[in-house]
Amino acid sequence: MKPGIIQTVTGDEEAESLGMMLPHEHLFVDLRGPFAPGYAQADPDHVVAVMKPYLAAIEAAGVTAFVDCAPIGVGRNIAVLRRLADSTPIRIIAPTGTYKEGFIPTSILDLSVEALAELWVRELKMGIEDTDSRAGFIKIALSDNGPTDIEVRNLRAAALASRQTGAVVASHTIGGAAARRELEILERAGHNLQRFIWVHAHTEPDTALHIEAAQRGAWVEFDAIGAENWHPQAALLESVVAFIEAGYADHLLLSHDAGFYDPSQPGGQPEPDGIRGYMVLFEQFIPALKARGVADEVIRQITVTNPARAFSMG
Repeated sequence: MKPGIIQTVTGDEEAESLGMMLPHEHLFVDLRGPFAPGYAQADPDHVVAVMKPYLAAIEAAGVTAFVDCAPIGVGRNIAVLRRLADSTPIRIIAPTGTYKEGFIPTSILDLSVEALAELWVRELKMGIEDTDSRAGFIKIALSDNGPTDIEVRNLRAAALASRQTGAVVASHTIGGAAARRELEILERAGHNLQRFIWVHAHTEPDTALHIEAAQRGAWVEFDAIGAENWHPQAALLESVVAFIEAGYADHLLLSHDAGFYDPSQPGGQPEPDGIRGYMVLFEQFIPALKARGVADEVIRQITVTNPARAFSMG
């Protein structure tokens, strides 16, 4: 592995060769968790038939790379991701890692920090499960009032695996207080916070905490674009504009956290509203940023330069 390379399920790509990238989306998710019968199982061809139109839409909008953020615990299925990757010119990036407590497979619950990091390093260097598709980043998660003890172990394992591979660590983190605790744990574990993404930063309304995280080196990701029922879009726009105006556009990531094929539901359609596509950023949010005076070169930095830097192995 070398800096400037992004590891996708179909092979390595030079980061500078890619255009727009969506840094936090989902193609296939099973929120029943790893203990449910039939967990994360589906016909890959049917998944392609359902999801390909959504990929075709963002391809037409200029998207060249797509980060799928479901680790083991919430439905990572490498056979499905490889089949989807074969159906589109968009490069798909898959994670190693695991989700939060309650969704962690029994097989890794009792592993030491070192043993868990070794597993993740293997998926980053060799391939996921029995394939040659290498993971491109480490995805973990905190409980809403976390981190719990097992999640602290996961943080330390992620820091160790990142140090050995250069992979970025992206963590589902709700609120600024949890993010602060997480950054402290990672720093004590020797992690370079420039290789960390605060996922769901929009759940913290205080821009000062977003700025604090950026000043410490972290990527700050607002990823509820188009999800009015989760986060009011007017408030999301204000948070993003405030962060940019404070001078931290070079630490900003934007995405939808949208999708996805749900194998637990008929036809793969998640409840209650079905699949949510990935076009609101381009059709509504970027025009709204421009209307607020955000320049084209800043838009390019946020949608092209920043995700390429964040997900490059380095």
